[in-house]
Amino acid sequence: MAKKNKSKKKQADMLPNGAVDPQVQEATGSGAGSSSPPPATPSPAEGNSKSPSPAPEEDPAVRAEKLKEQGNVYFKAGRYGEAVDLYTQAIALRSNEPAYLTNRAASYMALKRFRPALEDCQLAASLQSDAPSAKTLLRLGRCQLALGTSAAALSTIRAVLSLEPRNTAAIQLRDKVQLLEGHVRNLDAARKRRDWAMARLALDKCTQSIEGEGTEVPTEWRMWRIELELCRGNWDAANIAANDALRLNSNSPDILAIRGLVLFLSGKLPQALQHVASALRLDPGHENARKLRTRVKDVERLKEEGNVSFKTGKLNDAIEKYTEALERIGTAEEEGGGGQIRATLLSNRATTLLKLNKHDEALVDTDASLAIAPTSFKALRTRARINIHLEKYDAAIADFNEAIQQAGLEGSDADVRALKAELKKAEAALKRSKTKDYYKILGVPRDCNEADIKKAYRRESLKHHPDKGGDEEKFKLVVEANAVLSDPQRRERYDMGEDEDGMNGASSGMGGMGGMSQADLASLFAQFHGGSGGGFGGFGGGFGGQSQELENGKGGMYMGGARGE
Repeated sequence: MAKKNKSKKKQADMLPNGAVDPQVQEATGSGAGSSSPPPATPSPAEGNSKSPSPAPEEDPAVRAEKLKEQGNVYFKAGRYGEAVDLYTQAIALRSNEPAYLTNRAASYMALKRFRPALEDCQLAASLQSDAPSAKTLLRLGRCQLALGTSAAALSTIRAVLSLEPRNTAAIQLRDKVQLLEGHVRNLDAARKRRDWAMARLALDKCTQSIEGEGTEVPTEWRMWRIELELCRGNWDAANIAANDALRLNSNSPDILAIRGLVLFLSGKLPQALQHVASALRLDPGHENARKLRTRVKDVERLKEEGNVSFKTGKLNDAIEKYTEALERIGTAEEEGGGGQIRATLLSNRATTLLKLNKHDEALVDTDASLAIAPTSFKALRTRARINIHLEKYDAAIADFNEAIQQAGLEGSDADVRALKAELKKAEAALKRSKTKDYYKILGVPRDCNEADIKKAYRRESLKHHPDKGGDEEKFKLVVEANAVLSDPQRRERYDMGEDEDGMNGASSGMGGMGGMSQADLASLFAQFHGGSGGGFGGFGGGFGGQSQELENGKGGMYMGGARGE
């Protein structure tokens, strides 16, 4: 009976064309001819667990508007990064909606990301070209001002005022831009006339003009500051400015290249090459970086070759290499006259010239080095040594004192001790210069040896001997000078500035003769009369023992002024 009723119900559910009613199919989950029993009626709980039918797809414009509204909420809450994300999603759905672009630009501006904000405002303005928006253009002008493009900002603000002549915000912004324009003109003018101090002042004014916009200093302005500090020879300031610029834009080949230049001029050649290599990795065709790389490599090679030649005693070769390196460095004012690397090489060449006794040339190089790097204790030391040779003892003492002070800041304890020892000798030389210069009397250099003294003594004695028509007083001075300089201990005391008067027999009344008695002098005169072998044949008789001692090398050798670096 149940089977018969079921069959009747199935027939009743059939449509006239034999198809199954969809509503019934949905309810039963079976098609025509299905032999499966209908499912039991689900409980309320079971009904809730069934997946709902998919909602119809939302219109993109509606979805974009909702994203924009959510972005507005985040913007008002100060969550600008999240607002940017939501506006970006809205723009992806409706890329031709200016409001989404200007809203995202506002978020970027709040994050001080003026470059992408500028791009959004420019695109929004182009979409509104048929009906320009003062609000969009004003935002664009602020971005342009923040990025330091004052001419473009002024043009944009004029467009705003053509739409709304009484727009207070636009008028205030125009005044700021015009002020900035004046500072930029002053900067350009100062750079053209090479007035670096005024150029720096104008750049400071430019920076102050945009600080109120809450912006970072434009990259181009940062590079201007580096260039200005180089021109002024402010190496520490140039390094700080270059570091700041690189920290904010580490992938800029322009900044990497100029940072490399700063390092090169500061004498840090390996680090300079590293920065140049980084710039060329980002831009293999970067012209300034390519030229700088060649220049740094040339200077590094020539400097090293010069140092090797100096250490091996090939002084003329060293001068040649240092000169070539200096030519590659140059003296451009825009590079601070060649920088600290030039000062170092000038000092090296001066030291080499000093060893060749080319004192005037060495002094020119040292003065040029100190004009660039006035606190270099090595250059000050070299100039002090030159002044000793030129008998400018007061100047030498002043240079040694300053060198000691600077060495205390940047040198070693050994440097300070060595400089103090040289200062003591300079002070002795000054004291000695106010009495008698025995070296000058004999016509010998201060680093002369025993043989030089002996030869000079014979020459000057013959020249000034009274019986040969010479001056007796000068002859006495020659004898006195020989007596002191031929005695190693007395020479050392003399070189230290100790007073020779009254020493070694001065009580005989001939203290001024270096301790020689009247009898000794008479004996010397007798030798010149030919009483002991004629001419100088018997000269050794009175001083043979002393000469023999000097020949045995017991007297030592005073090296005086400069020693090799």
